[in-house]
Amino acid sequence: MTNWLKPDWPAPARVKACVTTRDGGFSLPPFEGLNLGSHVGDDPLAVDRNRQVLTSGLACRPAWLSQVHGVHVVQADPGRVDEADASWTAEPGVASAVLTADCLPALFCDRAGTKVAAAHAGWRGLANGVLEATLDALALPADEVLVWLGPAIGPAAFEVGPEVREAFVASHPEADQAFRPSVNQGKHMADIYQLARIRLAARGIHAVYGGGFCTVSDPRFYSYRRASRTGRFASLVWLAD
Repeated sequence: MTNWLKPDWPAPARVKACVTTRDGGFSLPPFEGLNLGSHVGDDPLAVDRNRQVLTSGLACRPAWLSQVHGVHVVQADPGRVDEADASWTAEPGVASAVLTADCLPALFCDRAGTKVAAAHAGWRGLANGVLEATLDALALPADEVLVWLGPAIGPAAFEVGPEVREAFVASHPEADQAFRPSVNQGKHMADIYQLARIRLAARGIHAVYGGGFCTVSDPRFYSYRRASRTGRFASLVWLAD
């Protein structure tokens, strides 16, 4: 737990957040460490033990999702596993949680500390509006919202095809600045953090923190691009009692 991340953002005191790393778990290679994903082929007993490590280390009850790279947002409920890519809550002790291994985890709260949310944004979800859908679910004034962007694939590792660039530029022409030509002809290197900031800014959200990670090059995190058979780490946000 000592090597887990605490987001660096000016959230109110009752807003708690955490990003796990591979540190502290029971999974064996290739999932070695604290794999929290139950859908990746790991031993279910190891995943259960890892999730127990998580809940014993944090004063919250995670609401897990069955993520599908979409834009559906639900109210967080630890008693069920919804098919969605984001959740929100105003209930103390309930954590909105997402699992990633290169995709972008985004955590949300308001300045008054009354609501929190977590979103899972792969490029498809990001381009289709999962961050915007999360903002809609929170139903807060834009100037009251804080966002923290967690560990994701960095711009030096995120090579994409032309269809990815086109998907973003079609709705936000300024997104072109988040792409640069790759050494491989026809490909681009994409900055998922910049793409997220552009889309949030279009909704009036400017209090955006985090970024600067790269799950591919940082061995603390699972990375699907580095090793396709791998685990998932969690990003969680909740309200203290």
